[in-house]
Amino acid sequence: MSSETRSPLPRPLRRHASGESKNLATVSSSILPAFGTVIDEGYLQLKKYTIAPYDRRYRWWQTFLVLLVIYSAWSSPFELAFKKVATGSLMPVDLTVDAFFVADIILTFFVAYLDKSTYLLVDDHKKIAIRYATKLWLPMDIASTLPFQSIYRIITGKMHHDEVFGFLNLLRLWRLRRVSELFKRLEKDTRFSYFWTRYIKLISVTLFAVHSAGCFYFWLATHHKIPKETWIGAQIGDFKQRSIWLGYTYSMYWSIVTLTTVGYGDLHAENTGEKVFNILYMLFNIGLTAYLIGNMTNLVVHGAIRTFVMIAAQVLKRDAINEILQYASKNRLPEGLREQMLAHMQLKFKTTELQQEEVLEDLPKAIRSSIAKHLFHRTVEKAYLFNGISDDLVSQLVSEIKAEYFPPKVDIILQNEIPTDFYIIASGAVDVLMYKNGTEQFLTKQGPAEMAGEIGVIFNIPQPFTVRTKRLSQVIRINHHHFKQMMQQQNEDGKIIILNFVQYLRSLKQELQQEIPFLTELLGDMNIEHVESSQEPQNTETLRSDNDEGANTQVDNLGYPSTGRPTSYPLSSTLPVRVVIHGHHPNENTRDSSTRGKVIHLPDSIKDLLELAEKKFGKQGNTILMADGTHVEELSAVRENDRLYIF
Repeated sequence: MSSETRSPLPRPLRRHASGESKNLATVSSSILPAFGTVIDEGYLQLKKYTIAPYDRRYRWWQTFLVLLVIYSAWSSPFELAFKKVATGSLMPVDLTVDAFFVADIILTFFVAYLDKSTYLLVDDHKKIAIRYATKLWLPMDIASTLPFQSIYRIITGKMHHDEVFGFLNLLRLWRLRRVSELFKRLEKDTRFSYFWTRYIKLISVTLFAVHSAGCFYFWLATHHKIPKETWIGAQIGDFKQRSIWLGYTYSMYWSIVTLTTVGYGDLHAENTGEKVFNILYMLFNIGLTAYLIGNMTNLVVHGAIRTFVMIAAQVLKRDAINEILQYASKNRLPEGLREQMLAHMQLKFKTTELQQEEVLEDLPKAIRSSIAKHLFHRTVEKAYLFNGISDDLVSQLVSEIKAEYFPPKVDIILQNEIPTDFYIIASGAVDVLMYKNGTEQFLTKQGPAEMAGEIGVIFNIPQPFTVRTKRLSQVIRINHHHFKQMMQQQNEDGKIIILNFVQYLRSLKQELQQEIPFLTELLGDMNIEHVESSQEPQNTETLRSDNDEGANTQVDNLGYPSTGRPTSYPLSSTLPVRVVIHGHHPNENTRDSSTRGKVIHLPDSIKDLLELAEKKFGKQGNTILMADGTHVEELSAVRENDRLYIF
């Protein structure tokens, strides 16, 4: 990845990692990285003098500017109607507000932006500047910030009260886009009520329309040649000399009465200009009223969500979260588990917005495999278990893997669960934990390109550790059945994988080795030198230790022998084949517990298999059949989960 693009996960994830925020809030405010994007601690650092757009401090700055925008939205029409305040009491406030927006213009040149095509954060200063300068934002930001009246006074030395400055001040209304962006973000944030967020937005739109119309109506009255022939002059003849707030009160009263179509008749248009404005304002009110009624109906009745897709998505999301909360409350689930459920649901909707899985599912398998190879080939190669294996096997692996996101503080693997998958961490970080004596103990931390769950899969024992995410993490999941099927055809690569695995186990800290059941005995039984020096072709089931003692130890369905420790087959063979053996003919139906199926690891010879069956069922057999009655003459033809009938 170039230095010009970074994963969009800087501050929010670090903030959660330090325990300053909940995982639910973190997921809600973050943008997911693209599949296959490798993120480590180095990539979380942006270039010098670059600000992440999701930095908490920058968000607070944006929120502060929204408060200033609200002031600008009120003052701009007000100063147009009442010119005295524009050059009087409000002028210092306007200059102070403009100074903050000048600072924001400068700051924007240092704020990284999200590339919508790649979902990567661009932190190159040149690209940021070009993007800001070539769009409408920069000239409009400058035009809405310049204090034209003060500049004119500095140049000419005179204070000018011409109407042009009042209309130029209306350019400040460009800042209202910040309020719109704030409401969009709040509507998607489940920490805030969607109903009240929309309701406040509708109220704000209404108040702004009433305020703007009232101020402009008063401006019409002040610019008519005969003051008494105006809507307010007919009631107050000397309104120009009266208090500003009296005129503002009358203006708001007229505007609200007209908006609500009450029409008391006490204030009405007196001249042609006012009548034309009334016509336009009432036509506008028709559209505004329809907008308000339509949105309020959507908030009360969900029937309109079929028309508005975004509202539908938000409603469905909130309904799903409410169902989770009700389920957790009804079943009295612990707080930690409820947080994990909510975080998973948040992440599910975030990945739905990206539509990455949907795009892949619609493509042919060959194209999906090529995409997976492009995204994950290097990640798989970096994993210690696959160090040095052939490129063919790597290509087979990446075509079968699944990429998944996990929110912070969510368990990927639980201790003592049955091993069905193992994982490669593509981005993020996880904690390796263990429950001992009723307490949770931290063992180690793992990051990108490290693996989790492979010990349980290769040893075929319950997972020895719990693996929990520290922050938003992307992992690559490999199914153990697919993995074993691939290994059966890859003899040399299988040897390399086993060697890498054993070397990794021996490199673990002593305290970690002690927590893996019987690991010391298994490593002691394994003769690595024998495997490394062997030059003759071997069956993928027979990478056997020089020490044959216990090589034929029988295994139950969890991989434990009668001695009470795990079998050494995972180390002495590339990957063991599990089969089910029965002590009767396949056509013979029996409910005798002594002839029920036994899950075993397939031995190396038919003789060993017959001896194992005799030990399991208490009777000697000399015939081996498949479920369809086919005779078994070579064990190499037997596959994973086959049923063998020995009698």
